[in-house]
Amino acid sequence: MLAKMTVKNQVTLPKAVVSHFNGVEYFDVSTDGASITLRPLRRSRADEVRQQLAELGIEEQDVVDSIRWARKTQ
Repeated sequence: MLAKMTVKNQVTLPKAVVSHFNGVEYFDVSTDGASITLRPLRRSRADEVRQQLAELGIEEQDVVDSIRWARKTQ
């Protein structure tokens, strides 16, 4: 497979390669001087927590209220 670099240093990855990384938005790029390595970046743990909170319907104000309540009871 080939990937061409444009004059703006952009590279389009072949569909056959990208299809193995569904949902990946960012890649870590490194080089050893002779080759380029792309490693998919996984969402951070914080992103996972935010998604779970959203699924549960917990909003930022709920968290603020919970912290305020917890600090009052000590």
